Amino acid sequence: MTAINSAKIVILATDGYERSELRVPYEELQRKGADVKIASIKDGEIKSWDEKDWGDSVKVDLLAKDVRIEDFDALVLPGGQINPDVLRANDDAMRVVKEFVKSGKVVAAICHAPWLLVEADAVRGREVTSYGSIKTDVKNAGGIWKDEKVVCDKGIVTSRNPDDLEAFVAKIVEEVEEGRHERKAA
Repeated sequence: MTAINSAKIVILATDGYERSELRVPYEELQRKGADVKIASIKDGEIKSWDEKDWGDSVKVDLLAKDVRIEDFDALVLPGGQINPDVLRANDDAMRVVKEFVKSGKVVAAICHAPWLLVEADAVRGREVTSYGSIKTDVKNAGGIWKDEKVVCDKGIVTSRNPDDLEAFVAKIVEEVEEGRHERKAA
């Protein structure tokens, strides 16, 4: 069990992440005392998508290829259409997702980010939610899709969209404080 105020959390994203789905967990988890880092597949800054156009940027703390699972208590995957689609085609990003799933540590994905869980073969037999347009992808990968604000199955936390961020962050905090979860590896 890890208190949220001593937790280390990594957010994995690249250009095109939905602004609120990175910013809200980042700021709220930091406000609660967590040490939150941004990892990406590129150096420098990554640019958000803010509803209908490009938004602001956030500084990258480390590259996905340098993420060591043992250094973190949880992985957060923001959505947007562009971000998870690019990440799921990247070997370094997928290594991070697969290793976190295998570790039993908390993995939290919102909106289109469950695509990364699909790519990691981590939804099979699990209850999951997502943005409605990828519901069929989740089901085709063996997931049990639910239309709920937040769904948690053995430490894998999923949410549908920015309207669910409050419940999403609250569940991340609860699951981090609960600790590792026994589950089949991806």
